[in-house]
Amino acid sequence: MAQALTAPVQQRLIWLVALAGFAVMYLPTYWWAFNTIWQTEEQAHGAIVLVVVAWLFWHKREVILNAAHKPNSTVGWPLFLFGLLLYIVGRAVNISIFEIGSQIPVLTGALLILAGWPAVRAAWFPLLYVVFMIPLPGVLVDALTVPLKEWISVITTNTLYAFGYPIARNGVMLTIGQYELLVADACSGLHSMFSLSALGILFMYLTARASVLHNAIMLASILPIAFASNIVRVMVLVLITYHLGDEMGQGFLHGTASIVLLLMSLGFLLLLDIVLVWLIKPSVGRHSVGNKLPDRAP
Repeated sequence: MAQALTAPVQQRLIWLVALAGFAVMYLPTYWWAFNTIWQTEEQAHGAIVLVVVAWLFWHKREVILNAAHKPNSTVGWPLFLFGLLLYIVGRAVNISIFEIGSQIPVLTGALLILAGWPAVRAAWFPLLYVVFMIPLPGVLVDALTVPLKEWISVITTNTLYAFGYPIARNGVMLTIGQYELLVADACSGLHSMFSLSALGILFMYLTARASVLHNAIMLASILPIAFASNIVRVMVLVLITYHLGDEMGQGFLHGTASIVLLLMSLGFLLLLDIVLVWLIKPSVGRHSVGNKLPDRAP
């Protein structure tokens, strides 16, 4: 009986030691991020993603701990050591993408070493969700920002001109009335797309809709909704500047518009989910045990 009680306790202690090791590695990283990149508007979602990942692992803790223990050191150790190398390189030369991104192979490798693929399958979503904590590469940001600003400038100009506003465009410089407005990098909406993708995918995971079509439409709609919402935000700021002056357009309302953008995007996403639930109904009895049809008499 003593041996039967000792084994689970020893297993829990091993998990606690692994968690302590992870904390020693990454708490300094989180502290640095909290005081640097997560203070910026572009990367502020990183702190929220960290809290969500921690909550998801806590929520799945019993499933992970009770998963069938089939350690896989053959895959686990190389993956863990690869993550450790990424961490060391990232911390040594200050590459945040490597340092923060190393959590994925480190966590996956540790789960494989301690419990095997059953534990990895139980924790698949929080493991992948760490991706949204990683800062976007500068090369990718530069490549996408310019065309996004161009599209936003063209759409904003054409739309407001169609409504009779005296607006013209020269590249990403908009002239409306007596004001000249620059569509800056922050107005491209790239980071808002990334943030909304994180929120949208979390929403899809938590709601766990049964229909594949429903989930596919939701996933495909996240970026277009974010892009359309950002266009509305830019138009609103242009109109505020035109009607109320430059101080109003670039002052408090400029920051408020970012919050409104996120709330508006989430509202559209929730509305789309409600509409899809109404339009796409799962087949009777396919996903619910309690809705089985009665057996037909012979």
